[in-house]
This record gives sequence, structure tokens and C-alpha cells, in this order.
Amino acid sequence: MDVSEATPHPSLPLDVETRAAESDHQTLRLWLRLLACTTRVEDEIRSRLRTQFGTTLPRFDLMAQLERHPQGLTMRELSGRMMVTGGNITGITDQLEAEGLVQRQPHPADRRAFSVRLTPAGRRVFRRMAATHELWIQELLGGWDAPRQQQVYQWLAELKDHLNAAASVPPQERSTPRGKP
Repeated sequence: MDVSEATPHPSLPLDVETRAAESDHQTLRLWLRLLACTTRVEDEIRSRLRTQFGTTLPRFDLMAQLERHPQGLTMRELSGRMMVTGGNITGITDQLEAEGLVQRQPHPADRRAFSVRLTPAGRRVFRRMAATHELWIQELLGGWDAPRQQQVYQWLAELKDHLNAAASVPPQERSTPRGKP
């Protein structure tokens, strides 16, 4: 069977790609395949984080942001980097703070803001999770050899550049399908 026309295994749950029909435009089918793959990887990572570490992907992501910024980040910066609401960041931070994994400190330049950073215990916990997470990613994406991974990485970089360019076009100048307002 041609890999490009792969169908879901009967024991696996249906995914968004099953919405596509052979008659659908190739770009739609590509979009749904990308989404299905991303969702499948994310669901597996969520499950493994929950099972092995008793944590969630948003908690892991917040700790990853703080690991990259040892000086700390404000709640607003965390919200922007994680692309979630401030309320979500506050809830996650409250939980992690109660567990002794992060601490809030008054922001040195803004008396209205707090800087959040990992505690030494939080750094140890995160590093253990991150090492395991990296192994999971290698396992999940390891179906390709290094040259194939590099090729797909390059193709996705080109797609990302195209998407960034398309996003910079003002809405009134974007093309619409014929017959659509």
C-alpha cells in the first residue's frame, strides 16, 4: 500500500483525517494528515506525562518555559509564550507553587507584576521529565532515518515561511474561492 494513502488501523481510534474523502482537494487532505499526526503525538505525550509523572502537558510546558529563562518570566510573558489566557497560567502556577516547584517573586521593574521561576526542586523534577520526554519524542518520530527527518524538517520550514508570508497579507488582499464573498 502506498504510504500516502494509508488508512487507520482498525484498532486505533478514528482521527480528523478520516473526515477527508479521496475527492477532496490535496491541500485539505494534507492539512488533515498534519493535524492527525500532531494530535496523535500530543495525545501520546499527554498520556505518558499523566501516567509516568502525574502531570499534565500544560504544567510541563510552563516548567519548560521557566527552565529556558532561569531569571524568571512574568505571568503575562508566560501567557504569551504558551498562547493561553492569564487565568490558565495563574491556575497552573498556583498548583506548581503549592507543590514547591515554582515560586513567585515581586518583579524588579514592575511593582504590579510577579516573576515566576523554578525552585531547585522544580528544576530537578523538570529535568527528569524533560529527559524522558526527549526519549518519547525520539521514539514517536523515530520511524524515519536521519536524512528523511531532515527532509521533512526542511519541508515544514518552507511551509512555515509560506504561512508567515500569507499571514502578513492584509485580509482585504487575500484571495477567496470563486463564487464566495
